[in-house]
Amino acid sequence: MQCTMLKCKLHQARVTHSELEYEGSCAIDGQLLDRAGIREYEQIHIYNLANGERFTTYAIRAEDGSGVISVNGAAAHKANPGDRVIICAYAVLDAAELTSHKPSLVYLDERNHIKRTGDSIPVQAA
Repeated sequence: MQCTMLKCKLHQARVTHSELEYEGSCAIDGQLLDRAGIREYEQIHIYNLANGERFTTYAIRAEDGSGVISVNGAAAHKANPGDRVIICAYAVLDAAELTSHKPSLVYLDERNHIKRTGDSIPVQAA
């Protein structure tokens, strides 16, 4: 059996640029890529908290420490500068890998600086 599991996420990243006339991708601060464990050219899913859009693209590396989150190409229609987004990558794991898997969770502030990291999502009380 194989399961598709959350590998990592950048939570509440702020879009800094939206470039329509650019080859499709999402440029992400290189330090954020490294911290989350997202590889350049890896498929990512973006969930826009501002408008509910959900879309798939790939990551490219922006300058380390720049705070850049640039949604490019056709996806630029789905996110504007200032929008809060969740950027996720997933991995397909076999049964043996599932027992020890923990995602890499990176929580960001309004300037795309790391507030905290973790490997589990706290359950909200009802």
